[in-house]
Amino acid sequence: MSVLVYAENADGKFKKSVFEAVSYARAIADQNNTTLTAISIGNVAADELSALGQYGAHKILNVSTDKLKNFINQAYASVIAKASEAEQADVVVISNTFSGRGLAPRVAVKLGAGIADGAVSLPDTGNGKFLIKKTAFSGKAFATVELTSANKVIALIPNSYKVIENATGAKPEDFTVETNESDFKALLKEIVKSTDKVSLPDAEIVVSAGRGLKGPENWGMIEELADLLGAATACSKPVSDAGWRPHSEHVGQTGIAVSPNLYIAIGISGAIQHLAGISSSKVIVVINKDPEAPFYKVADYGIVGDAFEIVPKLIEAVKTYKASA
Repeated sequence: MSVLVYAENADGKFKKSVFEAVSYARAIADQNNTTLTAISIGNVAADELSALGQYGAHKILNVSTDKLKNFINQAYASVIAKASEAEQADVVVISNTFSGRGLAPRVAVKLGAGIADGAVSLPDTGNGKFLIKKTAFSGKAFATVELTSANKVIALIPNSYKVIENATGAKPEDFTVETNESDFKALLKEIVKSTDKVSLPDAEIVVSAGRGLKGPENWGMIEELADLLGAATACSKPVSDAGWRPHSEHVGQTGIAVSPNLYIAIGISGAIQHLAGISSSKVIVVINKDPEAPFYKVADYGIVGDAFEIVPKLIEAVKTYKASA
């Protein structure tokens, strides 16, 4: 047996979530006294691929062909499944990103594997079992599931496991795999980004605001704070429903679920539907003038006060800090 981890790239680069997944997969390999293989698909430079060995991969497979240059869900799933079979891997780890959420179940079907999506901790393998803690009910709760199948697929939520350097000196090697034409019925021709801003699902810091901002004309200070922090901007459902902000920024049960290291909520009351989308955040900071706002019950830090007074002071404080750094 062995463990396989898929290293997703964005424009030929690996994000922090990839190194989290590799560190997590290596820990599983160590639990079972076995080896870890990482697989990358697409055009990634050799030095970038070698970085996977810094975080525990004993072997690095590189699949790079013109047909697989761009992400194609079904084709990538086939490649990962065939790599798993070639490496005799009975555990496959995939980061639970936007792409990963589509890949993981497809890989599981191809391998006849049980799947734990939204995993937040290492498996408990005591007493011969394989138990995984994962999010449930749109992030409002956690569940422990047991995978009893011979093959297992785990989709790890970003920011739920730390990055651990564990250098192996592994060098990338080409992995050749035959692809089926049926996997290429739907082709991705081009990806055009509508903005240069930080992607919300991948953001490590999120600055979010709600109806407490009173109108779309007041969002300038939210965007300025986000720009200073290198953060993504988000909003509550009533804000997107009112047309103040695009629906692509709506965070919550019916919107995007995020798991940043820092989530700053400004003028948001904290309805359960919103909390469902941000419950995996490492640190939550709430700014609201209502001391009874539900958000304060889950916040790590809270500032009771008017956002129109506090946010400008935060902006100036960040500017002062950056100028002195």
